[in-house]
Amino acid sequence: MEERLPKVCDRMAKSVPAIILAAGASKRLGQPKALVQWDGESLVSRAARLLFESKCDPVIVVTRAELQIDVVLETENASVIVNPNPELGRTGSLQLGLKSLITELGRTPRKVLVAPVDRCGWDIETISSLIECDKNTSPIPSGHPLLLTDIDVVLGLSKDASLRDNIEIQRIQASGTHMNIDTPQDLEGLL
Repeated sequence: MEERLPKVCDRMAKSVPAIILAAGASKRLGQPKALVQWDGESLVSRAARLLFESKCDPVIVVTRAELQIDVVLETENASVIVNPNPELGRTGSLQLGLKSLITELGRTPRKVLVAPVDRCGWDIETISSLIECDKNTSPIPSGHPLLLTDIDVVLGLSKDASLRDNIEIQRIQASGTHMNIDTPQDLEGLL
């Protein structure tokens, strides 16, 4: 009797790669945002776990050199790459992640989930809502992750360019809470 594989095919068809941005200097916070603890896990570990649980594959984490080992230890099964010049801007980190992703996949994906580690108010349901979209999409109210479809446009931007100023982003209602961890006061929202 021939074995059927619909679940594997369904999973592969819905799999969307993801990039976690974790290369910021965290000057205002005074500690690495990626390693901030929330409910017993770091923000970078939480982001990777939720993305993997949502069947995102592969997951790339872009970080800075001094955090590389800690981030590798916190993100089992994710590929961790170092941005040698993170001070040039978040778009530069995203571009490194996209190039790494293209190399890993051997092609440019149609869409990618982009999750800044400090914008952590999203959940699996947020991702489920986003992966159904076919345009650059951001969820309301959490604001992140971003579903990115204009990959070639982003690769052509300067490293310090704002995505918001250079691509059109549609907004959809999805689960989650708006959170932005930048200062010690922002950490109170994680308690």
